[in-house]
Amino acid sequence: MLEKILTYFGKSEEKTLIRAVYNLAYSAHRDQKRAGGKPYIEHPLNVALALTKMNLDAETVAAALLHDVVEDTEFTVDDIKEKFGENVAFLVNGVTKLNKIKYTGIEAKVENLRKMFLAMAQDIRVVLIKLADRYHNMQTLGDKPEEKDRKRIALETLEVYAPIANRLGMGELKGQLEDMAFEYLNPEEFARLKNEVEEKYEAHKRYIEKLEPLLCEVLKKEKIFPLEINARTKHLYSLYKKLLRYQMNFDKIHDLVAARIILNNVEDCYLALGVIHQTWKPAPGLIKDYIAMPKPNGYQSLHTSVFGPDGKITEIQIRTKDMHEKAENGIAAHWAYKEQKYNDSGYRKTNSKELAWVEQIREWQKAVRGSDEFFDSLKIDFFKDRIFVLTPKGDVFDLPEGATPVDFAYNIHSTVGHECVGAKVNGKIAPLDAKLESGDLVEILTQKNKKPSPDWLNFVKTNIAKDRIKSAARFKTGNLNRNRSKIPATAIVKAVVRDRIGILKDVTNVISLKRINILSAKSEGGKDPYHHLNFSIEFKNKHKLEELMLAIKKTKGVEEVSYKI
Repeated sequence: MLEKILTYFGKSEEKTLIRAVYNLAYSAHRDQKRAGGKPYIEHPLNVALALTKMNLDAETVAAALLHDVVEDTEFTVDDIKEKFGENVAFLVNGVTKLNKIKYTGIEAKVENLRKMFLAMAQDIRVVLIKLADRYHNMQTLGDKPEEKDRKRIALETLEVYAPIANRLGMGELKGQLEDMAFEYLNPEEFARLKNEVEEKYEAHKRYIEKLEPLLCEVLKKEKIFPLEINARTKHLYSLYKKLLRYQMNFDKIHDLVAARIILNNVEDCYLALGVIHQTWKPAPGLIKDYIAMPKPNGYQSLHTSVFGPDGKITEIQIRTKDMHEKAENGIAAHWAYKEQKYNDSGYRKTNSKELAWVEQIREWQKAVRGSDEFFDSLKIDFFKDRIFVLTPKGDVFDLPEGATPVDFAYNIHSTVGHECVGAKVNGKIAPLDAKLESGDLVEILTQKNKKPSPDWLNFVKTNIAKDRIKSAARFKTGNLNRNRSKIPATAIVKAVVRDRIGILKDVTNVISLKRINILSAKSEGGKDPYHHLNFSIEFKNKHKLEELMLAIKKTKGVEEVSYKI
């Protein structure tokens, strides 16, 4: 296995380093065995091999060979520093610190996560070594004699390691970790699903193989020459989660096996998409452009589903070679070690927009009390599937799946969230509890000095929105308790208007100028050319409400206005 690792390195000094490190690791672990009885040295060799396949540098691979030496043998970090330099010693020390978890249960998960985030912010390679370490440990998990240990490690892999791999854009590793954990956590479902899909996988693969020459033919006619066309098989755990959403109905799954086309450049990708749509009719609503709008973890590709030969719905993914490398290995695929410099502390500081979320978590976790709350919020805010939402100016916000306009507003700024009275999604009025989708263009309608409604807590998804709403509610409650006589009443105001651009904004401004708090705003279609605007408002006396009716009635385009207390 050592010789296989060495083939990845061309320079003699790199080969010399790897051989010297291996000799020390072999000597340090010579009397140790793994749980299955095999020589311990096989484990660091497998970890190092996994990292060479990611094209990581010689120092990282050297650290992988030594990653258990400090923890399990008499050698120290200083010994490694003296023999192999400060950089290898720093990486080994980083992995050693990650291994020292002092807690159990939820505390262990949280402590592990916190240490992972700290390591990422210092040098991402520490975490890449740890992910490769966990990958091989999962491959050999069956050697653990105790079932409770196997389940504990599998659950931690599913809840901690796979999500981190995903957020780093390492799609293939994430899928493999999930599948291995699935087998131990739910063995019956795993076995049943595996048996059920084997025949389907083969049938779909044969179909893609039949489609491949047809794709080549139509593309080459337009002088588009694919570097590669292959079949991508969906990972079992990912398939299982999707089937749960569709009541285990396989007929709803169109990407069990997808055709993947690798091309030379971005221009060819879009040209290929056009050619494919001219040849086979696209399925409505199943075209996704992740090139123009990448996923939060950096994933880029064009996805389309077409009615292919025999009328069968088939997913086709189109990307460049660089995009494919990034999709498989994520941040490891473009980590340019040789061009970067170490800072004064001796480690390589991560300076990448791909890891901005790490700093966000580290700041946010300081304000979260309790491990349960932190871990549960993490799973929603940072590890859940992500969506992209745009502002009217074209700024892009990264939110968890299921987020609402209120979540979006609070991600822009606390004041925008507090003063939110309504939202337009893709130019149309939408309720504040609407579920946003990737690519939505969202405009938040605000009213100065408005306060958030505690009812929003029933539908917001992000931790930041929940925290801000709760804080505002506590402040408001305190003020109300001091002066209960000022509690406002609630009314529903309905206006029938001639539909025109800006009518909702004009009516909202009239209400705001009267210093009346808008709780919600809704727009509903009526008989052309009329439209219905509904507002839920707070008012302090009926006289002010009557004044408001007159002011709204004077607004251009308003035909009728009424209210109900």
